[in-house]
Amino acid sequence: MSRDGERDRYVDFLRAWAIVLVVLGHWVITALVRSPDGGITAPELLATLHWTQWLTLGFQIMPLFFLAGGHAAGGSWTRARLGGGTAAGWVGGRAQRLLLPAGAYSALVLCAVGICSVVGVDPGTLALVGWAMAMQFWFLPVYLVLSGLTPALHSLHRRWGLRVPAVMAAVALVADTFVVTAHTPYVGLLNYVLVWGVAYQLGFCWHDGRLTGHRLLPPVMAGCGAVAFAALISFGPFPVSLILVTGQDPSNTNPPSAAMLAWVVAQTGLCLTAAPAVRRLLARERVWRVVRPVGGASMTLYLWHMLPVLVVAAAFYLTGLAPEPALGSASWWMLRVPWLLVLGAVLAGVVLALRPLEGGLALLHERTRPATAPGRSWLLWFGLATTVLALTRFAVGGFAPDGRFPVLPALGLLVGTALVTAPGRSRVTPHPRDRLEEAA
Repeated sequence: MSRDGERDRYVDFLRAWAIVLVVLGHWVITALVRSPDGGITAPELLATLHWTQWLTLGFQIMPLFFLAGGHAAGGSWTRARLGGGTAAGWVGGRAQRLLLPAGAYSALVLCAVGICSVVGVDPGTLALVGWAMAMQFWFLPVYLVLSGLTPALHSLHRRWGLRVPAVMAAVALVADTFVVTAHTPYVGLLNYVLVWGVAYQLGFCWHDGRLTGHRLLPPVMAGCGAVAFAALISFGPFPVSLILVTGQDPSNTNPPSAAMLAWVVAQTGLCLTAAPAVRRLLARERVWRVVRPVGGASMTLYLWHMLPVLVVAAAFYLTGLAPEPALGSASWWMLRVPWLLVLGAVLAGVVLALRPLEGGLALLHERTRPATAPGRSWLLWFGLATTVLALTRFAVGGFAPDGRFPVLPALGLLVGTALVTAPGRSRVTPHPRDRLEEAA
C-alpha cells in the first residue's frame, strides 16, 4: 500500500506494464515497405519470419491487464454494493470510463476517414490505415462484457471462490475442443469471455486473498501453467504465437485457445510470485513517480499508439527518407532501435496534445456519473450491448472496411455511448479509493 490512500501500487504497475509491452510489441512487429509505385505496404513479420512468433511470449501480457482489472473491479463493486449502490449504476460508471475516451478517439478517426473518402484517397490504403487504427479494439468489447457481468460474477465468487474460474476454464476447454476438432461456428466466441474471464475472476480471488493465502500456490500456478503451455504447443495443435497470424489455424487468440488459457494461469502465478519484491521496489518514491504517470495515461497510450506509426510512415517512408534494408536482416533489426525511439517521441507529443481532451472527458465523466433511475436501467443495458456490437465491428473490419465509411458501426457507437452517458441519472459520490483509481 502507498501513502496516497489504500491504493495498491502493484496493481497500477501491472496495468502500466501491460500497456507499455502491448505498445512496444505492436511497434516491434510493424514493418513498412515502400513499393515501386510510391505506396506503402505492411508485410506481416510473424508470418514472414516464423521464428519471431517466439517474441510474442514476451509481449502477450494482456492476461495481467484482465487480472488487474478484476482485482480493481472486485474491490470497487464490493464498496459500491456495501454502500447501497446498484449494479446498473456501477456498471454504467465503469463502462463510461472506457467509452468516453474510446468514443472520442473513434469520432476523430472516423472524421478523418470521412474526409479521406470524400477527397478520393485510395480505398486499399484507407482500409489498411483504418485497420491499423482499430487493431487494438478487440480488448474493449471483451472488457465491457466482463464489466457488465461483474455483479453476477462477483456474486458467484463470494459463494464458490476459486471453483468459479475452475469451472470457466473447464467450459473453455470444451468449447476449444469443438473449435479445433469440429470447427463448430460461433462456439469459439464464448472463449473471449471465458478465457479472459478466468483472468478477471482470478483478480477477484487475488483481491480477497484466496490466491495469496498459501505461499506455494502462486509458484505452483506458474509452473503448471508453463508446463501445460509447453505441452500444448509441442504435442498439441496450437502454435507458439500468442498473437494472431494470418492463415494460422488454430489460433491462440482468435478465439482464445487452451494454450492461451494455460498462459493466463502461468502469468497469474508468476505475477503473484513476483509481487512482494516488486512492491518493495514500488515503495520507493522515485520509482513510483515514473510508474504512476504511465498508469494514468494508459488508456490514451493504448488507443493512440498506432497514430505515430502513420505519422512516421508519411514523414519518412512516403518521402523515401527511411532506409529500407531487407526485412529481417541484421540492419533491419538494428534500425528497430531508432524506429522505437522516434515512435516514442511522437507518442509523447500526442499524449501531451491530448491532455485538454482528457481533462474534458474526466469532467464529463464526473458530471454524468450514472446511478440509473428506477425503471430506466434498460437504457443502460441496451446502450452497453449496442456499443459492444459496434466496437466488435471496428475490431474485425477496422474503421474503413473495404475503404468505405462504416455507417452502421459508427451510428451504433454514437447511440450506445449516448445511452450509457444519458442524462436523467442522479449523481453518486464515489468511494475515495475509487476516485484514486479513476485518477490513475
